[in-house]
Amino acid sequence: MSIVKKYVFLLACIFFAAQAFGQAARSPFTTFGIGEPYGNALINTQGMAGVGVSQPQYWFANNQNPALLIYNNLTVFQAGMLVESRTIKGDTISEKNVGGNMNYLVTAFPIKPTKWTTSLGLMPYTTVKYQMQYEDSINNSTDKVDVIEEGSGGLTQLYWSNGVRVYKDLALGLKVSYIFSSIINTYQNRLQNSAQPLNYFAGVQERTYVKDFTFTAGVSYSKDSLFAQKKYRLSVGAVYNFSADLNTRQRNILYRTLTGVIDDDPNRDTLYTTKGNIYIPPAVTAGISLSRGSKWTIGTEFSYQDWSTFRSVSQDDEGLGEAWRVALGGEITPDVLSEGLFKRTTYRLGASMEQYPFMANNNTVKDAGINFGLSLPAGRSSLDLAFKLGRRGNKADNILEETYFKVYFGITFNDQWFIKRKFD
Repeated sequence: MSIVKKYVFLLACIFFAAQAFGQAARSPFTTFGIGEPYGNALINTQGMAGVGVSQPQYWFANNQNPALLIYNNLTVFQAGMLVESRTIKGDTISEKNVGGNMNYLVTAFPIKPTKWTTSLGLMPYTTVKYQMQYEDSINNSTDKVDVIEEGSGGLTQLYWSNGVRVYKDLALGLKVSYIFSSIINTYQNRLQNSAQPLNYFAGVQERTYVKDFTFTAGVSYSKDSLFAQKKYRLSVGAVYNFSADLNTRQRNILYRTLTGVIDDDPNRDTLYTTKGNIYIPPAVTAGISLSRGSKWTIGTEFSYQDWSTFRSVSQDDEGLGEAWRVALGGEITPDVLSEGLFKRTTYRLGASMEQYPFMANNNTVKDAGINFGLSLPAGRSSLDLAFKLGRRGNKADNILEETYFKVYFGITFNDQWFIKRKFD
């Protein structure tokens, strides 16, 4: 089997595996804002808790800082998928669910090697997937209703990034993302004790459609040949995500159904359609890393975004606040020139702490996670794996506690597709 056929086969396996799962695992924490941010880390940096805004990579595209694309002197192609298991626990509930979907498709290639590299990619931007069922009271009545709230969908980004070296150690980058797709939120209720022969669900569905652009700028500075032995590289990087007013169209539908499924009501009515904007506040990430050739790298980074200025079409203030994230991670390759597979394998480890912009039970929600991963080399290509074990929220402060385990699987290969060959 030729090398091209092998890659096509692996890509087909990833695609059909993603289709088999088809959707993300449910989480009540995806109800806020535009859903749970997906992040930009590829599998090679997921193994280091997402640390990647300052770290030069020769064999992997850098999706977190466009300035670092200058280190890709070959055409690189990466594809990955995510499988996750989430367990939600409360005082009276415990629910476990599993899901998965395509993680990303990314390619990068040099326009002018070491000077200018461009990249194209497709990956999720946010994820919405939740279902909540509870009992509610009716004002001035002893009757009660069963309530079901559901959400699905999320936003997707198709992006174009460019990194340019402006000086020996300094590079700048720009990423333009087209954000699109839709989010569906549904609220429906039904009387517990109805005198009617048919007890219908009455519901309202809110469909939000988004189509617009966002912009990200990056900077990278690396200093080689540090210290007496001149074998070390110190790198710093920063990324600024500009604020965005995303063009949005929102449609609200009124329906009733016996099954709880909106499509079972042929007489559903559109209450109104609204056009407006969703305001996404700016965000900044900065990091620093130290490496010794292709032997090892260690780095740390910090992100901050103030969501208090977030605005949606239907609600001006959703009560969101500050979000931040700090992470520490590293990787080691025992012997890149060894004939032994496991000595040439790159091993990764990292940890992170994160505060989300929303509150639960009037308390902030935090996330703590441990990551690990590896890349198994095959020539210029690799099989990439990463794992994350984490906990979000806690029952004492937030009523709900979510533990999760994520598995990332992908492939990377490098070639000289777009480099002109010179002949004497």
